[in-house]
Amino acid sequence: MIADFTRTILAAGVTTLLLAFASLMVAIVLGLIAAYCKLSRSFLLRACAQIYTFVVRGIPDLVVILLVYYSVPAVLNQLGDNAGFEVRVEFSPLFAGVATLGLIFGAYMTETFKTALINIPKGQIEAAVAYGLRPRRVFTHIVLPQMIRLALPGFTNNWLVLVKATALVSLIGLQDVMFRAKGAAEATGKPFTFYLIAAGFYLVVTIISMLILAMIARRFERGIREITS
Repeated sequence: MIADFTRTILAAGVTTLLLAFASLMVAIVLGLIAAYCKLSRSFLLRACAQIYTFVVRGIPDLVVILLVYYSVPAVLNQLGDNAGFEVRVEFSPLFAGVATLGLIFGAYMTETFKTALINIPKGQIEAAVAYGLRPRRVFTHIVLPQMIRLALPGFTNNWLVLVKATALVSLIGLQDVMFRAKGAAEATGKPFTFYLIAAGFYLVVTIISMLILAMIARRFERGIREITS
């Protein structure tokens, strides 16, 4: 019986990883947009980005998840009723989890990307523009490679925290590792065994992530050493 529950828990790891990677993509997009807004000459864009990061980072993750999953559909449905629409809005646990974690960690990625962008020598960008490169090529060939190298330490930390934060989404019914572990613990009366299996899953993901990101960091650092040597 323990083996059957263990397989069920580990099988749910696909859902957990899907949630984590989808949330990461949303966080990267929001982080890049907000980072550029914070560095913009426009006061309005800077203010909006500042409000976004301040508010999101100041609210507990669980509260944001519950607001998105329960409150946002309720507000939208109320607005629809007032406008005479009969469409009912409901978020799936996976959608709410991706939206919420993407929103939360987008705020943290904003600071990571902003710091990286600030530390890219402006002379290189000016030289690329003077050489006639278009903005898209300046970003892909000059800005992005250096930003990745400079942002990797903060990015790694944010990713590891995001992976662990996916466990919170089980509270709104997502059939992930933690949800299955909780069900197995309640069914068998052996919480230590199954929560330990869940902990092992997250630990393995953390170790693999650190190894992969460390390899990427060494690759980018090798390029820098070759240039400076």
